[in-house]
Amino acid sequence: MTRRALMSAAGLLLTAALLIPSLSSADYREFSGRIETVKKKKFVVESRQGDKVSFVFVAETQVTGQRKSAKKIKKGDWVTVSWKLADNPRKAYKIVVSRARKKND
Repeated sequence: MTRRALMSAAGLLLTAALLIPSLSSADYREFSGRIETVKKKKFVVESRQGDKVSFVFVAETQVTGQRKSAKKIKKGDWVTVSWKLADNPRKAYKIVVSRARKKND
């Protein structure tokens, strides 16, 4: 191989090494609020500002905090949901259930 071909190959390998980790670990977003509705496959969270966002449960959904299972989540629970921006519909990958907050908290 020529020096130019080796440099090109090295550049491609370096670029791939930098891009692959970022593709596999897509950025997670978080949304916090009170559970407004919860059904078998989907739930809606309302933030303190009044924004409502719906999420779907997936096989990978992890639930921690005051509840240990997605089946135990109920209306009025305060949650922080981790999801990926690219998902449509929004998939809940992690749900942290906190103590219930009062309306003014």
